Parts: sequence; C-alpha cells; structure tokens
Amino acid sequence: MKHLLKMLDLSKEEIIGILNLADQLKYEQKHGIKHPRLQGKTLGMIFQKSSTRTRVSFEVGMYQLGGSALFLSSHDLQIGRGEPVQDTARVLSRFLDGIMIRTYAQQEVEDLAKYGSIPVINGLTDFCHPCQVLADLMTIREYKGSFDGLKMCYIGDGNNMANSLIVGGLKVGMKVSIACPKDYQPDAQILAFTEDYPGKFQMTDNVLEAAKDADVLLTDVWASMGQEEEKALREKVFDGYQINAEVVAAAKRDVMVLHCLPAHRGEEITADVLEAHADEIFDEAENRLHAQKAVLVKVMGGNQ
Repeated sequence: MKHLLKMLDLSKEEIIGILNLADQLKYEQKHGIKHPRLQGKTLGMIFQKSSTRTRVSFEVGMYQLGGSALFLSSHDLQIGRGEPVQDTARVLSRFLDGIMIRTYAQQEVEDLAKYGSIPVINGLTDFCHPCQVLADLMTIREYKGSFDGLKMCYIGDGNNMANSLIVGGLKVGMKVSIACPKDYQPDAQILAFTEDYPGKFQMTDNVLEAAKDADVLLTDVWASMGQEEEKALREKVFDGYQINAEVVAAAKRDVMVLHCLPAHRGEEITADVLEAHADEIFDEAENRLHAQKAVLVKVMGGNQ
C-alpha cells in the first residue's frame, strides 16, 4: 500500500489489514505500550479546508508514532499563490516522508501522488473521505464484532461521505442503503461501482424504506464546506432527511448511530438521538486517531 487516495483503490484485504493494525495500536495506546514505528519521520499536512478532527488526530498520531507533523496552510504555501501542484509535490518530496492533504479537488490529491515520490494520504476531498470511513468501519466492528450480515444505512447528501461509505461498506461485506434526494445522489463513478454488488445496494428517496432493519445509521451535514451559499436551498431540499426517533424505530432494536461531525442538531440529526448514541459517535471520532495511525504506518513504511 503506497498511498491512501480513495476507498476505491483499496481491496477488502487492505481495509481489514488497516483495521486490524488500528485495533492493535489502540490497544497499545490504552495500555501505555509505546509504539514509535515512525521514529524520526516527518509528515507534511496541507490544509486548504479547515479542520478539527483531521488536524488534531494526524498531529497527535505522528507524535505517538515517534515522528513529527508540520501544519502547512494553503495561505502560507506557494501552492496557494499558483505554484503548480506537480512542482509542490516534487519539492515536498525532498523534505518530507509523507504528505496528508485536505482539499477540494480529488485531482489535486491524485497529482500529488503522481508527481511526488513519497506517500500521499487523502485527508478529505469533495469526492471522498477515506480516513473518516476507515474510522467508521473500525467503530462498527468494535460494536458489532463483525461485518457479516450487517446493513448500513446512510441518510442525506450523496456527498464525499456517502461515496466512501458505499465503497467501504460493500467491500467489507455489508449491505448498504442510501436515502437522498434525486438531484443529490452519489457520484456516478460510485454508482457504477455498486453494480459489482448485485442485491447488496439500495438507493431511494424514502428515508424509512432505507432505514428498515438497518444495523447502522449514518448521516452528515446538509451543507458541506464550500456549499455555504446553498444553505437555505439545501435546508428545503433535505427537509425530512434526518435521523430522528421515527427513523431509529424503523431500524433494528440494537441499531448504532454514527456521525462524522460536526453535527447540526435539529437538521440532519435530532439532539435526542445524538445524545442517546453519543458514546458510539465519540468513539467514532476517537477512532480517527487510531485508524489514521494505522494508515500512516502502512504507507510510510513503519515496523508493523
């Protein structure tokens, strides 16, 4: 595994390998076992989108692995002033051992990997969010013990989270259902991917139909970063695409609820549902740290 660019690039075996290592690293951290697998290595973190969980988890993760991380805002880099990404990739490859980038265009991530000579990790693009979904899968397996026979349901915008959840869920063997408005469906490339999993994927605009007998319910904000001007429109379009008591009742009795955060209570999820499932949601947030540490070790060549 050389890079983490998108979930589509990973095999089931690679996903399970990351999750197994993440479990091991979490155990070691909880029991005070040092694991400096990336001793002396440096990760450059490029941020063109703001972040709480991505920045903190990668920075802390590198520290716990014995390495260091550099915060590189696009406002401070020449890439923010028009330097071609291929030049930035070549230069940073001379200084760093790895790059994590959180940006808008997926192509920028792909180009960094193409022109650079060091591992690249996608911290989020408008197309996908592989780091978050690996943490989601880690949390689901922690609570449910296995992916076998599970149904995952995502409700809301067919955005980067939906794209990555569909791919990750199907690859590890779950059934996946999506409820979204007709004009806000997942990327066509992702829908084409689902054709390889007949009988395992469902897409509808009916929230209760999608949630029926689900083992896991997930959602995301109605307006993501860069869509702030669409907020009023999206509030109308997504009215009803909410995880609430009625939706939870349609799922399995022991359903778990996850949210990648930040959450807008009263919009995509009600406050009572979020608080009832807060343990799961904040375990999910913590698992960003452990899943990303596993990715860092996998791509940056640390002792596993």
